[in-house]
Order: sequence, then C-alpha cells, then structure tokens
Amino acid sequence: MAWYEILIGILLILTSVIIVIVVLMQQSRQAGLSGAIAGGSDTFFGKNKSRTIDAKLAKITKIIAVVFFILALLTTFLLAFMNSL
Repeated sequence: MAWYEILIGILLILTSVIIVIVVLMQQSRQAGLSGAIAGGSDTFFGKNKSRTIDAKLAKITKIIAVVFFILALLTTFLLAFMNSL
C-alpha cells in the first residue's frame, strides 16, 4: 500500500465521521405531537437563532459531503489507474 492510499483512506474516514457528527448536531425539523398540541413554544428570537445555526450546519454538511464525494472519486480513479498498469 502506498502512502497516498493510506492518506486518502484516513481522509475518507475523517470526513465520514465529521458528516455524521454535523448531521447529528442539526435540529430536528418536526415538533411531533407535543408541538402540535402546544403550538410550539419558541419565541421569535429563539427561532431565528436556531435557523442561523442550522443554516451554518447545513452549509458545512454540504461542503464536507462534496469533499467526501471528491475523495471517493479520486480513490476510484487511482485504483482503476493502478490496476491498469
């Protein structure tokens, strides 16, 4: 195994763990039955604050997902190129 294969593997594992952590940090979009009965107890300021945090987390998720996809493609092309030699 070459050094770059190990490096790409480590980067793939790190990006996948980061994606899982960032997705778990995002707030759920549904209030469930308690939100339907109580009508939701969030104030205007509380809603805006959570939206901005959720928006940032969603943006981070998209960026890391693109990085993960590029790394996976790079790995596939490297393996295909090395097997053809």
